[in-house]
Amino acid sequence: QVQLVESGGGWVQPGGSLRLSCECFSNICRSGIMAWHRQAPGKRREWVASITSGGVPNYSSAVRGRFTISRDSAKNTMYLQMNSLKPEDTAVYYCNKGSTWGQGTQVTVSA
Repeated sequence: QVQLVESGGGWVQPGGSLRLSCECFSNICRSGIMAWHRQAPGKRREWVASITSGGVPNYSSAVRGRFTISRDSAKNTMYLQMNSLKPEDTAVYYCNKGSTWGQGTQVTVSA
């Protein structure tokens, strides 16, 4: 069974930065697409970014130009570098691989 563990969330002021990590405890994460999603209070979960095993990224229009997704195959870990954060980025961020989801990590952006 695939296990995903997110970390790196927290509180930051608008304009600040955070880096999320998603560690995968299965070799299945070394291939295929992995993704970040988020869910704000009272809203549906939405896709944020994804990355192929070859490192090709794709971003939602809401975060393109501010967020950077990457993965380290040696560490079996995926990252999300979030810059120029806005209050509307406040959400629980989830790591995803296929049908498996992590437990989520809270990101709060406020003054």
